[in-house]
Amino acid sequence: MFLFLDRSSFSPLLPAREGSTGKRNEQEKRERSKVASMAKPISIEVYNPNGKYRVVSTKSMPGTRWINLLIEQDCRVEICTQKKTILSVEDIIALIGDKCDGVIGQLTEDWGETLFAALSRAGGKAFSNMAVGYNNVDVNAANKHGVAVGNTPGVLTETTAELAASLSLAAARRIVEADQFMRAGLYDGWLPHLFVGNLLKGQTVGVIGAGRIGSAYARMMLLKKTFEIADHMLIYSPFFFITAYGAFLKANGEQPVTWRRAASMDEISLHPILDKTTYHLINKESLATMKKEAILINCSRGPVVDEVALVEHLKQNPMFRVGLDVFEDEPYMKPGLADMKNAVVVPHIASASKWTREGMATLAALNVLGKIKGYPVWGDPNRVEPFLNENAPPPAASPSIVNAKALGLPVSKL
Repeated sequence: MFLFLDRSSFSPLLPAREGSTGKRNEQEKRERSKVASMAKPISIEVYNPNGKYRVVSTKSMPGTRWINLLIEQDCRVEICTQKKTILSVEDIIALIGDKCDGVIGQLTEDWGETLFAALSRAGGKAFSNMAVGYNNVDVNAANKHGVAVGNTPGVLTETTAELAASLSLAAARRIVEADQFMRAGLYDGWLPHLFVGNLLKGQTVGVIGAGRIGSAYARMMLLKKTFEIADHMLIYSPFFFITAYGAFLKANGEQPVTWRRAASMDEISLHPILDKTTYHLINKESLATMKKEAILINCSRGPVVDEVALVEHLKQNPMFRVGLDVFEDEPYMKPGLADMKNAVVVPHIASASKWTREGMATLAALNVLGKIKGYPVWGDPNRVEPFLNENAPPPAASPSIVNAKALGLPVSKL
């Protein structure tokens, strides 16, 4: 069923407070009117219209299990079907409306004071990103309004690592350039110098950020019998060091990688979190320390790389290659990047396998459902297999709530 929400009838409730004056009420009416006039009606698809709890998803998400799990627990599910890639704050306020128990949102949305205030006014206590990252979320604002913030770790490790490995191969062997060459009808016979790239066998690969994804990438590059590419793997994490790889490095007489050793690496793959210590970690100075024919891969966060500096480096070093899944000002690329033949660029698809995206949708829905039902928080958000088993009911818990401690939420003993 498709419905259209008109902002004049579904604007957020601004309840009168004890001691409110007529002046304040008039101000609140003006705020409602302002929100109602800012955009066109929002189209939605509704499941279980008579459900007790109202849960809104700002986007259609892969699979149907997440919808069914919500319906089974008496939720009315409303999915925004607006033909708009990124919803505005005003769009989302219209979706929240007067009564909303929880929202499933996307990392492209600006979840700050305005949206958490609107959700709180509507009686909502839960929001979940359909993503492991939550750089788009002001967690302090959520805490202020008592809204639990969920994310979806533990389900996209291998998928993201696979894309990083794919970009490594594509950049090294110039696959995208060769594909474009063929489609343009330019191939008229084999030539000794045609698209000569780099052999990764026997090369040294540096992994910056040895967390779950970085370690999975290292394992793919080093250990798979059908994928034995790098003979030497150097792993560095400014946050924590994976014990297994620490033992591996020690056994082989290696030390953790620092930028002082960047000149020895044939490839660097980026997998750190984004914070003030990793913002523009890759910049003009760090790029200058790398080999002229090195490969740089980024499947972490766009602002880890100074994209302007990268474009200039690619121009000056045509044998230097890069594979990017994320961008500094997403969805835009810095001027000149799209013209670089030595850059492989894909539109943030590291988690885009069917199993992973359906799993992310399920975890996001269960985060919201868990808070609505008063369930505790799962003890280990990186071990989410019980929630993904389609042959058994999921545990009575929220898989991952990032501000659980701040809100004083109980932890599951399951």
